[in-house]
Amino acid sequence: MADNDWKKRLGVVYSTNPDFKYDEDPIAEELTLEPSRQKLIVTIDRSGRNGKQVTLVKGFKGSAEDLASLGKTLKVKCGVGGTAKDGEITIQGDLREKVTQLLIAMGYNAKRGN
Repeated sequence: MADNDWKKRLGVVYSTNPDFKYDEDPIAEELTLEPSRQKLIVTIDRSGRNGKQVTLVKGFKGSAEDLASLGKTLKVKCGVGGTAKDGEITIQGDLREKVTQLLIAMGYNAKRGN
C-alpha cells in the first residue's frame, strides 16, 4: 500500500506499463549556516496585529529545527512568547535591543533594522 500513495503523484500522466516506478525527488533539508555567517536583521512590526508590537528576526538560513531552537532560546531569555516559522522569528513586544545583544552574544552577525 505504501507504493500506492496518490498524493505524491499529483500531476503525473497515467502509465500503462505495469513495471513502471514513479521517481520521486527527495526533499533536501537546507543546511544551517554557522552563526558567524548568518546575517540576521532585527526589526519591529505592527501591521496586521491590531497595533501590538512584535520584534521580527529575519534572514535565518537553515533547517526548521534550528530555527525553532533559536526562537525558543530567544523567547526564554526575553521571558515572552513568540513563534518561529518560515525563516522568521517573532517575539512579542518591542525587544529589538535585547534580542540584538543576545544574538551577538551567541555569535550571530545581527544588526538592528528600524
